[in-house]
Amino acid sequence: MASQEKYPQFTEEHQIFRKQLRDFVVKELAPHAEEWEKNKLFPREVFEQMGKLGFLGVRYPEDVGGSAGDIWHTAVLCEEMPRARLAGLTMGVLVQTDMATPIINEIGTREQKEEFLAPALRGEKIAALGVSEPNAGSDVAGIKTTAVSDGDDYIINGQKTWITNGTRADFITLAVRTDVDNRYGGVSLVLFPTDTPGFTVGRKIEKIGNHCSDTAELFFDNCRIPKRYLLGEEGHGFYYIMQNFQGERLVGALSGTAGAQLVLDDTIAYCKDRTTFGKPLSKHQVVRHQLVDCETELELCRTLSYHAADLFGRGIPCQREISMAKLIVAERAMEVIDRCVQLHGGMGYAEELPVARAWRDARLLRIGGGASEIMKEIISKMMGL
Repeated sequence: MASQEKYPQFTEEHQIFRKQLRDFVVKELAPHAEEWEKNKLFPREVFEQMGKLGFLGVRYPEDVGGSAGDIWHTAVLCEEMPRARLAGLTMGVLVQTDMATPIINEIGTREQKEEFLAPALRGEKIAALGVSEPNAGSDVAGIKTTAVSDGDDYIINGQKTWITNGTRADFITLAVRTDVDNRYGGVSLVLFPTDTPGFTVGRKIEKIGNHCSDTAELFFDNCRIPKRYLLGEEGHGFYYIMQNFQGERLVGALSGTAGAQLVLDDTIAYCKDRTTFGKPLSKHQVVRHQLVDCETELELCRTLSYHAADLFGRGIPCQREISMAKLIVAERAMEVIDRCVQLHGGMGYAEELPVARAWRDARLLRIGGGASEIMKEIISKMMGL
């Protein structure tokens, strides 16, 4: 637990919230880790339980069912969810809380908030973010899914892929092209109910990790939705998405660091207990030094992520710092977990220990939410390169 002395941004209120959330995650979620991973899906009831306990709306206003907390409540959420030992579950929940819904709160109408945001925070509706397409992942301006104006409606045609929560989402915060001749200014955001005729879920994508999180291909065939579901202004979608990405990448950095720290803590305990050549692994200098390197790497990740969170919470432009945090966590957390697998020896390669699953799951950090190469491009532009 992050101490108030070391990290004064976490007040007594944050620590109370941390204990409540940790108790829930450890007692209600973690015991089902193996079952849900094997089933390749965690139950919908998790959203409902977390909604009733107020865990899905920690940073949202009270008038939409939130708790009116701050960025450090979100940091606590990111740090405690990994204790379920299911990165896929953490991913599904954070899509609900910090990827598909923040933009609704920021630019949505009162009616949109009541129809989509409030029930999502209560856990009654599952949300997904629909941006990526087969030929447009990091290149958001390259999306081809169209929304053609037809009176008071839009007619939507196209395809999305790599959509977390996609097989069971009740609505999608969806990126569409409203002007085929304008690359950046032709993208818009709409709220798309998945019970709309013409919408179908293609296949659930089989991934090497994050198994309990559903990731889907989605198809839109002449789907008609009312224009009142347009989020913000038509043609401003690309800029809304870029704004939304900041929160997504920040929670990725915070949760990625926390997940790797749990693996390292497990590995330290294992190295103290496991005996080789007549003494515990931790008494071998080469092992001790590797553990020190890992701890130092994660302290670096945590410090940079907290710095970015502080700027984000105060409303200070921080695309550079968030991109740096996402980049460093994606690269270093994977390195730390890989070292932990090695220190476990053969047991690190066995499915019976969480370290093997963590190793598979962590590989996504370098891809999801913007690949490491994209983070470097963003940072390089901000350096004037």
